[in-house]
Amino acid sequence: MRIPLMRKAFLREEETKKALANFIISADRLSMDVECRKFEIKFAAFQGSKHAVLFNSGASANLAMLQALKNLGKLKEGDKIGFSALTWSTNTMPILQLGMIPVVIDVRPDVINTTSENLLERLETTVLQALFITNILGFTGDIDVIRKICIDKNIILIEDNCESLGTQLPEGKAGNFGIGASFSFFVAHHMSTIEGGMVCTSDDEFAEMLTMVRANGWDRNLTTEQQQKWRSQHGIESDFQAKYTFYDLAYNFRPTEITGFLGQYQMQFLEENIQKREQNYFRIEKIVKDNPDFISLKHSHIKTLSTFAFPFVCKTPELRDYYLQKFQAAGVEIRPMIAGNMQEQPFYKKYISIIYDMPGASMMHSNGFYSGNYPELLEDDLVLIENLLKK
Repeated sequence: MRIPLMRKAFLREEETKKALANFIISADRLSMDVECRKFEIKFAAFQGSKHAVLFNSGASANLAMLQALKNLGKLKEGDKIGFSALTWSTNTMPILQLGMIPVVIDVRPDVINTTSENLLERLETTVLQALFITNILGFTGDIDVIRKICIDKNIILIEDNCESLGTQLPEGKAGNFGIGASFSFFVAHHMSTIEGGMVCTSDDEFAEMLTMVRANGWDRNLTTEQQQKWRSQHGIESDFQAKYTFYDLAYNFRPTEITGFLGQYQMQFLEENIQKREQNYFRIEKIVKDNPDFISLKHSHIKTLSTFAFPFVCKTPELRDYYLQKFQAAGVEIRPMIAGNMQEQPFYKKYISIIYDMPGASMMHSNGFYSGNYPELLEDDLVLIENLLKK
């Protein structure tokens, strides 16, 4: 493959692997400990949130957010949870897994995201208890307006920001608009810890419950004050008894110290990474705008565009087939526009009988694709992609 989705597992890979090897040799402990906590503190500072809770994957982070909200009594079985029709499976599956009802909301193809207009259209016929929105491929909809609607309608807003780390609107960073947001550090995302995920939040109660949901429902990773609160509430009289006391429904989603070390190490390259991705995107966008076969994506509402990939939306399915063949023949690795219209996925059809007309997501499903965007792209790589996109 001449241009893969991601050329290396890490930015500055040789340097990172050497540092990781030295860390593993010298570390006294590799299960979740101080390096994970250091990464949480560092990432929360970058994101501008009060708390960050590290998980073993972005998918685990998504499931943990809904479980935490359910444990807190903010959501319950049978609640209707809106989600972006164009999304990833592990944004939608937790809704089903926790006994809630997924309600699909369309996207606008020219912004590849759910917008306030899409949300208001769904709210005309459906009352939602929460909205689990996806910020897709580095882009967002008008999430500042969506936040206002959710506040007005008493809808809990949650963000899946796994593909939009570093994207910023004038009103704030993507991932800071709801009660919490998930991030992914899987290989080929903005930064890699091999596997790994994070939830950022500025809600103290939510962060506390997430910490318990991550690790068996016990209190070991809480502050002393938080531990005393739970122990007093449930009549736990000793540290010995508390070791194996489980307060609410939870999982084992703990990361390792390897995740914590890699996260800290990769963060030193993050700002440069985001800048390079934006520069690459703007360069390729110029060619797309000059080709009438494509829809130009709108992002004037976005201050910093930290793209996960180069998304392309063709005007017809036939044009997409033409460009897919060109990219594949040239050795450029490509993917569908994530999961397309989620209603078309086998698992969704198995569990959900109500199917809505989703013209925006269906168009993305049949007309969209993407290729990788990352700092290691060479000049020859970018020239090749430019030439493939020319009319």
